Amino acid sequence: MAKSARYAIGIDIGGTGIKGGVVDCKKGKLLGKRCKEATPPGAAIADVRAAVLTLLERIRAQELDTKVPALDTLPIGICMPAVIRHGRSMSAANIAPEWVGFDARSMFVEALGTPVSLVNDADAAGVAEVKFGNADAAQGSVLVLTLGTGIGSALVYRGKLFPNAELGHMDLANHADYERYASAKVREREGLDDATWCARLSPYFRKLEALFSPDVFVISGGISKRATEFIPLIDVDTPIVPAKLKNNAGIIGAALLGASGWE
Repeated sequence: MAKSARYAIGIDIGGTGIKGGVVDCKKGKLLGKRCKEATPPGAAIADVRAAVLTLLERIRAQELDTKVPALDTLPIGICMPAVIRHGRSMSAANIAPEWVGFDARSMFVEALGTPVSLVNDADAAGVAEVKFGNADAAQGSVLVLTLGTGIGSALVYRGKLFPNAELGHMDLANHADYERYASAKVREREGLDDATWCARLSPYFRKLEALFSPDVFVISGGISKRATEFIPLIDVDTPIVPAKLKNNAGIIGAALLGASGWE
């Protein structure tokens, strides 16, 4: 892998929003504003493509205090809620089914007119969190779980990513796709209090603990802003810590992988 660039643009495609910004890959921090576009209803390929182009224009239009190279020359990393295998999106979590088997990276390269690194969204968050986030995640075996529209997961061992560990779709306790029973979106939609929601999360965490014996769980996603309120209610032996980078982890991780030329 080539030497990483100092600055890159990270774009995080989610089920409800597409957000991005310029990242200082040495410090793991956003420069300027985090820009956001609503994810088009249904998240069809053509509509997401158009939204990403609009977002990129807004990111590049910023005037940054920090002196960086021309923004239209920066490497770009994109993460999305799908298994990414050799540039193809092999699943579609909260995006249109037409993404399955689609050569997504080639489409983004053509649309943006520059090389693009494409990675699963939870993997991006995991890479960022282990490198720049909670200190407990810097050692040993780490499972990063993004609790949002769905449940994303990233498995990292001593800083090395094992990509596409899509553990949110586990068949558990008579639920064929557990994220549809226990995601933060389900909590919001059903109006669950923390105790009820964590009663759903606990068997999920215990199953992951039994399968992988991680040293620590890291909770990422927007809900991580209030993670300390519900973490004590999850009944599992392995320590759980909130993500330090919170909802910027996907952007930062995508930028890091873009800067390194990840394929």
